[in-house]
Amino acid sequence: MTIMKSKEKSAVLSIIIPAYNEGKTISKILDRILQVQLLNKMTKEIIIVNDCSRDNTDQAVKDYISNNKNTGIRYLCHEKNRGKGAALRTGISKATGSYVIIQDADMEYDPQEYNLLLKPVLDGFADVVYGSRFIGGNPHRILFFWHSIGNRLLTFISNWFTNLNLSDMETCYKLFRREIIQNIRLVENRFGFEPEITAKMSRIPGIRIYEVGISYYGRTYHEGKKIGFKDGFRAIYAILKYNLFRKKKSFFNLS
Repeated sequence: MTIMKSKEKSAVLSIIIPAYNEGKTISKILDRILQVQLLNKMTKEIIIVNDCSRDNTDQAVKDYISNNKNTGIRYLCHEKNRGKGAALRTGISKATGSYVIIQDADMEYDPQEYNLLLKPVLDGFADVVYGSRFIGGNPHRILFFWHSIGNRLLTFISNWFTNLNLSDMETCYKLFRREIIQNIRLVENRFGFEPEITAKMSRIPGIRIYEVGISYYGRTYHEGKKIGFKDGFRAIYAILKYNLFRKKKSFFNLS
C-alpha cells in the first residue's frame, strides 16, 4: 500500500457521523460543525449514517437538512441496526474529501478542534492524527474512574502489540488521509472498530501517526452513553485478533 502525499488546491474534509438514537443532540452537533472555519479555507462534506435508530433521529436529520440548504450534508440509513463500526464503514466508503474525520453524534467532542487534528497533516508531518483525551490542558469532564482505567488498559494492550505509544486508542477523534482509510479492509461492526483500525494502520510501512490533546465533554449513561464493559471485552478480542491471528495482506483493499 502506497501513501500518497499530494497537496490539493481546494481540499475537503469528510466528516463521518454514525448516529443511533441521537435525536436529542444531532441538530446541535450539526450546528457546531457548520460553525467551524477550517484551516486553509477547506470545505466540509458531512456524511450522516443513521444506524436504524428507534427514536426521532431520522426525522430530526431530515428536518435539519430541509431547514439548512446547501450545507453539504449527505444522509444514509441502515435498514437494520448493525453497530457503530458498520455505520462508519458505510460512511467512509462514500467519502470523497481529501481527509476523513470521525464525529460522534453526541456532544462529547468539540468540532472546533478539527483544526488541531488537521494541522499536523496540512503541515506535512502526519498521515493519521488521533485526538487524545488524556494529554494537553483542554477541558475534560470528570466521570467514571473504571472507564478511564479501562480505556488506558485497552490502549496499553493495543500499544503492546502495535509498538505504538498512543495515549488514547479508544478516542472518537481520528483523522485520516482518505486514500489510507479507504484502502483498509474493515470488518468490525461495533466498538471493535477502534482497536481494529489501529492494528491495521500500524502495519502500513512508513505511515506517520500523530496525537494531539483535545477536550472531552463526556456523557453519563443517563444522558445517553452506550459503550459498556461488554464492548471492552470485545475490544480486547479485536486487539488479539488483528495483531496476532490475521495476515497483513488481508488488511488492505489491494487492486
